[in-house]
Amino acid sequence: MPFPISLEYVPYLWQQRDVLILLVDLDNYDTFNASYLNRIELEYLERLQTSYFKKRYIVSRTVLKHIICKVANEQSVSEISTYKDEYGKVCILNHNELCICISYTENLVALAISKVDVGIDIELARKLTLKSTLKNLHNKTSLTGETINEADILKMWTLKEAYSKFSNKKMYLIFNKELDLSSVNYSTYVLDNKYIFSIVTHSDSHIIDINRLQKIDCNWD
Repeated sequence: MPFPISLEYVPYLWQQRDVLILLVDLDNYDTFNASYLNRIELEYLERLQTSYFKKRYIVSRTVLKHIICKVANEQSVSEISTYKDEYGKVCILNHNELCICISYTENLVALAISKVDVGIDIELARKLTLKSTLKNLHNKTSLTGETINEADILKMWTLKEAYSKFSNKKMYLIFNKELDLSSVNYSTYVLDNKYIFSIVTHSDSHIIDINRLQKIDCNWD
């Protein structure tokens, strides 16, 4: 079970770890103040269609900027800018040494801040309706070569999502292909007995830490 930590504790962990995974509860944040977003981020925000997607974008980017401010020793959160590259990967302007990956499920955001290339995916563990795409995933991929159940399918789904983010490739390019994980380091966890979480990094062993970030004061009130 992820341990709750404060924002002030993040720099200490960053010194000791290669990859930090911080879980952020959207329900901790009630407001929609976009004051920390820059012009490009605000333009992206305007294209989002629902209040749910707008809120998770505002919260995830604002919390991420506060984290980056701590680990990169920046003076002002407002001066930190995020953008997406041509493949959709989230990047931090002027901080190419930081690798970022974000995943959402329900009201939870998983933020990966890493010193190495990383891909993550988190999904709420639930009974799956095996639509044609999932049936296709079941038929073409298997962790063991044997018949697998819905939990295994969800595990494979998160691994594929994490691998696509790690390799910076669109999901549709690898969805129907057998997943070759021989050249990477990967793990899958069950968090809080309700979430399936997968992470992919380079083949070298890395120190990974997963924690739940306590609500931070973003001066939104």
